[in-house]
Amino acid sequence: MKRSVLSTLYAAAAALVLTSPTHAQEPTVSKTAAAPARIEAGHVEAGGIRYYYEIHGSGEPLLLLHGGLGSAGMFAPILPMLAEKRRVIGVDLHGHGRTELGNRPIELDAMGRDMATILDSLGIKQADVLGYSMGGGVGFQLALQHPHKVRRLVLASGLMARDGFYPEILAQQAHLGAEMAAMMKDTPMYQSYVAIAPKPEDFPRLVEAMGVLIKKPFDWSAEVPKLKMPVMLVYGDGDMFRPEHIVKFYQLLGGGLRDAGWQRETMPQNRLAILPNVTHYDLFMSPELPRTVLPFFDGYGKAQSWAEEVKGKK
Repeated sequence: MKRSVLSTLYAAAAALVLTSPTHAQEPTVSKTAAAPARIEAGHVEAGGIRYYYEIHGSGEPLLLLHGGLGSAGMFAPILPMLAEKRRVIGVDLHGHGRTELGNRPIELDAMGRDMATILDSLGIKQADVLGYSMGGGVGFQLALQHPHKVRRLVLASGLMARDGFYPEILAQQAHLGAEMAAMMKDTPMYQSYVAIAPKPEDFPRLVEAMGVLIKKPFDWSAEVPKLKMPVMLVYGDGDMFRPEHIVKFYQLLGGGLRDAGWQRETMPQNRLAILPNVTHYDLFMSPELPRTVLPFFDGYGKAQSWAEEVKGKK
């Protein structure tokens, strides 16, 4: 496949699987960390879809939502860090991984409602949520629709409006459809899918459904201020979104509007992180992602002010 065509496929997918088919079959971990024990796996029906889920580790629940054309297994390199002190619930989203495609359109708001049903079915009243790319959109919808179920929310490479993409990315996304499925046989998206999908022959239908989803205009800017739980936005400095969109998103969350004060007296509750040397295509694998979000999920305490530091030396 020509490099230019492959690049278009990767960009058009918006959230890619960069792991191998082996990762898709049985999640693996980084060479420096022990694999967390999988303590539960199965299916839960929600919205007429039979969702696959896996639970790793123990502790406070953390709902983990993957990107488009991926699966929960794409987080394998960082799963040990996330599950060290957390009960991580990884869900294969509608039509992805081990979750059936069925005949229902793939829609973010519908998947948000489905995640609430899944949490209820697993006996989880409230969870922290980490959603990457498409999973960020699902997490946003879950938090908007069922705010009492989301304690803290992290949107990693997430959008609040479709115009947040760079113009060239929007142009590339216009090509995503079933007709491209045959050209994707050598990509990790296809290889990961066919390794575990209930019906591997559904791949062209999945690509078509994702093409419909990704081309659909949306703007959630009016809904952003409605999120009352603590929210963290995380991006790579080489992400596929315009920096001004990221800043506007953070400002609508109450951040980046004024100086926080030398005693942090006007510090907002929400956070923004830009990870250096990270792109949209490797953010979900970067060890900097769990290092950044876990302190936020743990409700890290207020940093010491200059006055407190000087007083402490007396």
